[in-house]
Amino acid sequence: MAYWLMKSNPKYFGINDLQRLETEMWDGVRNYRARNFMRDDMKVGDQVFFYHSSAKPSGVAGIMTISKAGYADPTQFHPEHRHFDPIATIEEPRWYMVDVAFEQAFTETLPLSQLKFIPALEDSLLLRKGCQQLTVIPLEPKHWLAIMDMAETLGLLPDAESNI
Repeated sequence: MAYWLMKSNPKYFGINDLQRLETEMWDGVRNYRARNFMRDDMKVGDQVFFYHSSAKPSGVAGIMTISKAGYADPTQFHPEHRHFDPIATIEEPRWYMVDVAFEQAFTETLPLSQLKFIPALEDSLLLRKGCQQLTVIPLEPKHWLAIMDMAETLGLLPDAESNI
């Protein structure tokens, strides 16, 4: 199992939306590095932090699981869709996506301002300059555990016995 962090602006799609839907496609990613992670590396069962970006505060809002591995993002093929890509073809798609399933929402967002003080995250892509704009970020097990420990310490886990 691998660990990830995926960002979404909660104005458009947040952890509460995923909780209501239970599973959803993670479409619209238009960054090649993030696309490669979804296409090549994400597997069913991988654990993912749902990160609210462009929010006040921005930070980890909950946990989800990859429920379907990478496949072609159909929005790239529809001219009327905002994620349309005129170069993409069914035979040679450019953009991929995964499906995610809701696991749990934190009682409140674990803000980036707190994450910056976790020593174990110093070498993570989440905090590395130049990588902060990535919408899909791989995490090492030590990063996952450090964030979970901080969430537990701050009382953000809705059920302490359900730690992942």
